[in-house]
Amino acid sequence: MADEVQLSVSAGPPETVLPAPPAVASQRLEQALAQAPDRRRDTVAEVVAAFPRFLDAWAHLGDLARDDVEAYACYRVGYHRGLDALRAAGWRGSGYVRWAQPTNQGFLRAVEGLRRAAGAIGETDEEDRCAQFLHQLDPSRRGGASAD
Repeated sequence: MADEVQLSVSAGPPETVLPAPPAVASQRLEQALAQAPDRRRDTVAEVVAAFPRFLDAWAHLGDLARDDVEAYACYRVGYHRGLDALRAAGWRGSGYVRWAQPTNQGFLRAVEGLRRAAGAIGETDEEDRCAQFLHQLDPSRRGGASAD
């Protein structure tokens, strides 16, 4: 009997899925987001301080920022922390990072927030780069990463 040749068919670029954050971090963020509006930003900031690699917390802190510059800074940190996390998960600078994966959503929300905040402060080149990057990461996703 002849040896079988196994062929693999590539379905396109590889897809990276970020690992889940610690359960306690997610629980604390959920509790922080449930706070009264006048306490919410500060309690989310406490979560970020306790879990500085927690991308969804950075994205939410950007959402709760007091002004466009603070939002830009929070989203930018989430973006850079996210790139570090992607590389640690095997991403090599290309391939999909899809919104359909819940653990990717914090990073994608940070990139979308950075896009909006860059536009708000007049950084149109960065706004355009973020929009293009989001499209490359998940071409099937329409619109912003923060709404489902």
